[in-house]
Amino acid sequence: MPSTERIERPQQALSVANRYRRRERLASALVVILAVSVCLGAYVGTSLFPAAIVAVVVVVVARAPILRSVGTVRLRTDDDPEAVLDALTGPTPPVLALQWGVADAVTIEDGVPTYTTSYLFGLRSVKPTVHTQAESTSDGNRRVELEMRVNDNPWGTYTATVGNADGHTVVDVAYTSDRRFGLRRVPQQLLAKRYRDAALRAQGYAVVEREGHFGL
Repeated sequence: MPSTERIERPQQALSVANRYRRRERLASALVVILAVSVCLGAYVGTSLFPAAIVAVVVVVVARAPILRSVGTVRLRTDDDPEAVLDALTGPTPPVLALQWGVADAVTIEDGVPTYTTSYLFGLRSVKPTVHTQAESTSDGNRRVELEMRVNDNPWGTYTATVGNADGHTVVDVAYTSDRRFGLRRVPQQLLAKRYRDAALRAQGYAVVEREGHFGL
C-alpha cells in the first residue's frame, strides 16, 4: 500500500496563492462571458447558422493548444545556499508557490510531492506531481531541475541554479511549459506573473530580473 504524508505549506505564500486563485477564477469567468457575448452578438446581428459558425470558431481558437510559456528569472535571498537547496528540493519549492498554493492539499506519496487540485466546483480534479533532480555544476554551483507531471505527462520544467553574488545567495531559474495551452489561458498566465512574484517575496526572495514570453 502506498504511503502518504500530508504537508503543511508556508502560510504567507499560501495567502498570496489564495488571492491569486480568487482573481484567476474571476478572470476565467470573464473570458467565458466575453466568448458568450461574441456568440450572442453574432446571433442578434445575423441568424442562427452564422452564429453557430462563430461559436465553433470561438471555441476552437480559444481552446486550441498553440502556446507555451518560457522565461527566466533571477532571485536574491539572504538565506544560505544550503537552505535554498533544501527549499527547492522539498515538497513546496518556492518557485512553484502558486501550484502548491492553489492545491487542496500537498502530500508526499511514495516520496513524490503531489498537489491535489479540484476545479469546476469540485466536479473534477488533477494530481500534479513534482520530480526533482539535483546536481553540481562545473563552476561549483548547484542545479536543481523540477519537472511537473500530470498523469505522468510532462507539464512544466523549472531549472534552478544556486550560487553566490555580492554576499547574497542568487537563484537563476529557467522555466518552460511542456504542455501547450489555448488563448483562453492567456489572462490566467498574465495574472499569475504578478502573484508569482508576490509569493516569492513572501518567502524571502527578491525578484531581481524576470523575462518571459509566449512561444509556439
